[in-house]
Amino acid sequence: MKLFNVLIMVSLAAFLAVSCGPSSENAKKAEEDWVVLFDGTSTDNFRSYGKETFPEQGWIIEDGALKVEGSGKGEAGGGGGDIITINKYGDFELSLEWKVSEGGNSGIFYLAQELEGKPIYVSSPEMQILDNEKHIDANLGKEGNRQAGSLYDLIPAVPQNAKPAGEWNHIKILVYKGTVVHWMNGENVLEYHLWTDAWKEMCANSKFKNWPDFVDPAEEGHIGLQDHGDDVWFRNIKIREL
Repeated sequence: MKLFNVLIMVSLAAFLAVSCGPSSENAKKAEEDWVVLFDGTSTDNFRSYGKETFPEQGWIIEDGALKVEGSGKGEAGGGGGDIITINKYGDFELSLEWKVSEGGNSGIFYLAQELEGKPIYVSSPEMQILDNEKHIDANLGKEGNRQAGSLYDLIPAVPQNAKPAGEWNHIKILVYKGTVVHWMNGENVLEYHLWTDAWKEMCANSKFKNWPDFVDPAEEGHIGLQDHGDDVWFRNIKIREL
């Protein structure tokens, strides 16, 4: 009987080794697929929008976070301007943490193009960053589509689970063959599909209708972080291509 029990235990251990082994390897491989864009010390993976170098002012590293220093001029931005990744990305998953100052506003752009003489937002969808409690944008737009986590001015983040100003929020943005998903603080808050009739109709009924590079976005582009004139911090920025 004891021998039988031993054989059962050995067989079970072998089964677990076989069944769990590949999963562990897959998990390890999945983790290795992530590329760190900002590790708390280096800005080498970013540069100014429309320029070849990182801004000399307006963006700093503070306590392991990439910070845009607010100018107090709102949409006019500050001395730093928007920054973008050196590389372009098509199908990907982006993960990062952000926190915003009281009354602050910013955004995360993706599939962004550099169009001469034009701002980044004319070609790029944007995940909104906002202090929902103090910034007036939270009550503008339609049905909360300018609140944090939303596809700016188009689709509201539901549920609206952003943390207050000064607290870190974790987000993920997934883009895969036109399907786009926003996660915020562990919850799927919206999903939409680029290049579809539904996408084109939504754009046609918005302020973006006359921006052809927004309505028909590129299949790959830069990740961008916005300077909207307020203090905002970003950390643990990483991406994996799908």
